[in-house]
Amino acid sequence: MVTRGGGSQSYGFPIYCAAWLPLAHIIKPDPPAAEADADDPSSSTPSLPMAVLGGGGGEGRSGVPNKLVVAALATGEEAAPALSPDTVVEVNSEEEVPYRMAVHPRGDGVFCAFPNGCRLYRWESQEGEGPQRLALEPDQDALAELKDVGLQLAVSFSGEGSILAIGGEDGYLRVFNWPTMGSVLTEIDTKTSIKDLTISSDEKFLAVNRSSGPCRVWDLQSSEVVASLPRETGEIFGFCRFSNKADNSHVLFITVMEGDIKAIMEK
Repeated sequence: MVTRGGGSQSYGFPIYCAAWLPLAHIIKPDPPAAEADADDPSSSTPSLPMAVLGGGGGEGRSGVPNKLVVAALATGEEAAPALSPDTVVEVNSEEEVPYRMAVHPRGDGVFCAFPNGCRLYRWESQEGEGPQRLALEPDQDALAELKDVGLQLAVSFSGEGSILAIGGEDGYLRVFNWPTMGSVLTEIDTKTSIKDLTISSDEKFLAVNRSSGPCRVWDLQSSEVVASLPRETGEIFGFCRFSNKADNSHVLFITVMEGDIKAIMEK
């Protein structure tokens, strides 16, 4: 049984996705402050970390809204860090529930996967001071090719933000250059759904876990599979993440569930 500690917070709707914000690329200091503190790199970064949360009640008439919420860590001396109950931004997504999201690391916006397709929300500035100047607005012209692709179960930007990878419930894997949306890689396997994916820090490799079959590692320059980790009998692959060793080579960690046993595998 999981016990909620003092650091928990709720916003009146089920949360399906969340991510921290790259505030240094989103909230810019006022010009006078920027000139006065040009030699102080810490002056350009807000002191309170913020997160964007997405979720809701879905298409039913539950009365629970579907929305995106931005909240900052609460100030004070709480025993455990917690997000403030007062939100910075709220965006109603009407009848569509945000199911997965990826925040662009350089501030281009928030990529959201809905049950029927994808949408990009751009950061906008409003009048006011501090984080209350933030606003999120849907970009109606972006992601035209992804508006009717169905539910995406895995979405991720690369660390530098130049690659976007998405994997669908229908088994489609799509990888794009960002922001041009030029295709890098497409794989179709309608017998499986994509559970998770991850991009290496140098943007050379993509690892993909599906609902069945091996975990495959793709070379994004050649669009070929360069490694494959098969499943043992009874294993279920979950999440996958790249990490770097001291010599800058890559390590791929995969969560594996076999009955009640969970492990991390290295490849």
